[in-house]
Amino acid sequence: MTTPFFKRQQLTAIHLRTVQIENNLDPLLPYLAARPHCIYNINNSQIVRAIHKFESDLKNTKKMNIADLREEYSSQVLNEAAVEKDPLLQFNKWFQEALEVKVKEPNAMTLSTVSPDGQPHGRIVLLKGLEDGAFQFFTNYESHKGKELAQNNRASLTFFWADLERQVRIEGSVTKLTEAASSRYYHSRPLGSQIGAWVSLQSESIPDRAFLEKKTEDFKMKFSGLAEIPKPDYWGGYGLVPVLVEFWQGRPSRLHDRIVFKKGADGSWRIERLSP
Repeated sequence: MTTPFFKRQQLTAIHLRTVQIENNLDPLLPYLAARPHCIYNINNSQIVRAIHKFESDLKNTKKMNIADLREEYSSQVLNEAAVEKDPLLQFNKWFQEALEVKVKEPNAMTLSTVSPDGQPHGRIVLLKGLEDGAFQFFTNYESHKGKELAQNNRASLTFFWADLERQVRIEGSVTKLTEAASSRYYHSRPLGSQIGAWVSLQSESIPDRAFLEKKTEDFKMKFSGLAEIPKPDYWGGYGLVPVLVEFWQGRPSRLHDRIVFKKGADGSWRIERLSP
C-alpha cells in the first residue's frame, strides 16, 4: 500500500501558505486542504508532489463519463429450485445473509407511494419488523407519505444490498398497525427519538435549524418530570402486506437472475422467472 503523503496533525496553515506563495497553487489549495487524510511527512517538495497528484486525479475524475460507470456481477446465482416456496421465508434468508456480511443498514428500504395527482414519491425508511406477513415501518401519519397512503394504500418497497449484488422489490397494500403495537415500538426507541417525534412536523416547511433546536429544548423541559413520554397521536406504524415479491441477483453481462412470487386469489404463491 502506498504511504499517504502527510499526517492530518502535521498539516498547518503555515505550510500550506508557504507552498501556495512559492508555487502559485491558489486554485488547488482548497482541494488539498479538504483532504487532510492524505497527508504525511510534511515538507514543501512532498506537498507540491501531492498537490500535482491530486490535480491529475481531479482532472481524470472530471473526464469520467457517468455512462462508463459499471460493475460486473458474478458472486452468486439464483434459481427456482433453490428458493423457498414462501417469499417471506426467502426474504428472511437473504436478510440474515445481509446481516452476516455486515451490510450497512440492511433494513434500509425505499418506500414508494403515489400522490392523488399520480406523481410517484420515493424515500428511504427503515424496516422495523416482519410480523403477521407484513413489512413494518414507523413514521408520522401527517407526513407526505402518510397523506399519500391515506389516499392510496398501494405502495412498494425496494431493498438493495450492493455487497451481495442483490435487490428485493415488494408490492402490496399498506394498513396502519394497532395503537398498542405503535406505542410498544415508540417506547422502545431512544429518548431523543421519542422527543424528536414531537419536535418534527414532518414534511412541513420550517424557518431554520434553530427552530428545531428550540422546540427540542422546549419538549425536553415539558417532559422532564414524566416517567414515560406519551406517543403523539399522529405517529405510528404501518404494515405492507405483499402481493408480489421479486428477488434479483446480479449476474455477468447484465443477464441477471430474477425470481418473482405472485400471490393468487386463493392466497397461494406462484413462482416465475423473469427476463433480465
